[in-house]
Amino acid sequence: MEVQRPRGTRDFLPEEMAKRKNVENRMRHVAQHWGYGEIKTPTFEHIELFTLKSGEGILGEIYNFKDKGDREIALRPELTAPVIRMYVEELQRSAKPLKFYYFDNCFRYERPQKGRFREFFQFGVEIIGSGRPESEAEVIAMAVEMLKSAGVQGDIHVGNLGIVRTLLKDLEVEHQSRIMRYVDKKDDKGLEDFLDHIQAPDEIRGKLFRLIGLRGENAVHEARELVGDIDAIKQFETLLELLDVYGLEYLVDLGIARGLDYYTGMVFEIYCEGLGAQNQVCGGGSYRLAQLFGGEDTPSTGYAIGFDRIMEICEVKPEAPRRIVVVSFDDTRKEAIVIAQKLREQVSVYIDVMGRKFKDQISHANTIGASHVVIVGKNELDAGKVALKDMKTGEQVLVTVEEVAERITDL
Repeated sequence: MEVQRPRGTRDFLPEEMAKRKNVENRMRHVAQHWGYGEIKTPTFEHIELFTLKSGEGILGEIYNFKDKGDREIALRPELTAPVIRMYVEELQRSAKPLKFYYFDNCFRYERPQKGRFREFFQFGVEIIGSGRPESEAEVIAMAVEMLKSAGVQGDIHVGNLGIVRTLLKDLEVEHQSRIMRYVDKKDDKGLEDFLDHIQAPDEIRGKLFRLIGLRGENAVHEARELVGDIDAIKQFETLLELLDVYGLEYLVDLGIARGLDYYTGMVFEIYCEGLGAQNQVCGGGSYRLAQLFGGEDTPSTGYAIGFDRIMEICEVKPEAPRRIVVVSFDDTRKEAIVIAQKLREQVSVYIDVMGRKFKDQISHANTIGASHVVIVGKNELDAGKVALKDMKTGEQVLVTVEEVAERITDL
């Protein structure tokens, strides 16, 4: 019986893993240099963590089960909720703001397609404890820097849900949520039908469609004419000024909604070419989620990068690993192991474990792309040396074990 991997999952072979690790480490480097600390949360959580945030409707989209203690458990479909749960449980009394980054796998039960899988990976960032424009600008600038580190550039769209929510403040909260979901999906027909259904006032209806259609340089000015000189607009203008300070190019887009109820102010998305319809590689915004999980009302800002989508288009390639192979004869195998162990303190070393003859070890070293072989022979050992052979040029020299590492690392 042949057992295959589950649908929507992937195996990553060494070459692909080298590329993914390279990009991951570049992003980690950015996060650490911006002063963020890495965190990790459990792969599974109590299901309430996700239904409280997204409603019972999410049950059709996630992997959930009862454990042996009859507890309802879910594999995490995203990482923001677990991070805020961790904050509420362990860090509420810590000095603010808290700056975190994370990289991990998530799970969603949905139809697999290009750039979208049932097990996928996210690289994310959160600032907890600040709702100021400075934190909003920082996360957007940091997201751009992370993508740049992976050799990816995208179009930044920035909006503000506080402006739209001000317009809808007199409607029922449930109706506001439905409206925001239609806006997120760009479903104008569905939105129009829903507004008819709830008998929304004509003034709100007209202003809403005008507001979510605003884009470009005059968007903020036109939004002020529609909703007045509200605090959300003032904060949004400050954010845009800071983005200019960071030297970012962006498009003001008041039609961004992000589709989640907990977003309260700034929202942004970054789009890249080469991914077809699934061209969004990063998204985030400002939110208040801690209170939902039993904590104090706490402003937060963050984003997540779709790591798998980045890997579809990134141009960063890892350096080819330099393979060093220690080869031996039947009577020098034990000495070869000792020498390989010593060399591993400084370089990467491969040694035969198949019992191959000397000639076959050399052939296999060539097959796996070894740059050099270290030949451990009886005569060489008696002289206190080994033979170092360059597989590309065929040049071979006698050197001490210490000199092997020096010569290899100097290349």
